[in-house]
Amino acid sequence: MSAESGFIPPRYLQGPYTQTILASAKIRAAGRNPMRDAACEMIINAGDGVRLQGFFSPQSERVPLGLVIMLHGWEGSAGSTYVLHAGRYFYELGYNVFRLNFRDHGDTHHLNEGVFYAILLDEVFNAVAKASNLPGGERTFLMGFSLGGNFALRIGRKCSEHPIMTLRHIVAISPVLDPSRATDAIDRSPLLRWYFLKKWRRSLALNQELYPHLYDFRGIMELETLRAVTDALLKKYTIFKDSEEYFRGYAVTKDALKSLSIPTSIVASSDDPAIPADEFPHLVLHPSTRLFMHTFGGHNGFLYGVFKPTWYEKYATGVFAASLSLSNMV
Repeated sequence: MSAESGFIPPRYLQGPYTQTILASAKIRAAGRNPMRDAACEMIINAGDGVRLQGFFSPQSERVPLGLVIMLHGWEGSAGSTYVLHAGRYFYELGYNVFRLNFRDHGDTHHLNEGVFYAILLDEVFNAVAKASNLPGGERTFLMGFSLGGNFALRIGRKCSEHPIMTLRHIVAISPVLDPSRATDAIDRSPLLRWYFLKKWRRSLALNQELYPHLYDFRGIMELETLRAVTDALLKKYTIFKDSEEYFRGYAVTKDALKSLSIPTSIVASSDDPAIPADEFPHLVLHPSTRLFMHTFGGHNGFLYGVFKPTWYEKYATGVFAASLSLSNMV
């Protein structure tokens, strides 16, 4: 089955939670990973004193085909399984790989006093722009997962006014479109709510330990839904009146992406337990954007097998190669 065809996993992998859980399961990242072995840590000045951590993996024995920049999901990291798996896949094909950590993700809480908010686009944009200057970056490809997919789409839109000249293609996997509805979907799922609250509480606890003069999250961490924690944080530490106002600041619904002219691929599934599928058909897209709406895939999944490449890895291989072929003809 070619990557261009519809994604149909084996029957035993057709459950949305099966796909979602396996996407982050450590077993998929087990074994030797030449991309991770080649990685060197970088601290990027992302503007206004913000420091973001990334890991750059250059090819050691061949000229790179290009550079793939990877953005993880909320409460994930550059070491998330889906990032490590895809990064290894592209590295072994001959691409250099750069994996960025958002602030307060991975082991980076000590780098910035301010906590992470998804509206903070400029620092991620600046980090991606600087990473595009790394070796291989004359042919840059951007891949984001979940909230990282949301960032990737907003970065592409921002490029209409502030171009990243070498950015050739964007791939957004299970991107967050309406964060308000995504939050409610996660809150309705006991498993996802438990998973994200556990990781978020850990992150907040680290910030409180590092910056006790700035933060006291004790009461907030006792709240039992993502919506409640978000509202409490915003009320205590930001100028936003509530989560709805905040969520509107980074939503990419309806015609928000119509000016995104960089070739872009959006990969989503109808059975995603975190991202409501009915949002995608209402997107107004630029002619250079393709939407792939699969029946199966869960959230960040699209797995053909526990240890096999995913649909989006195979698909991205094709569109990246086509972009390289086109550039060689110019």
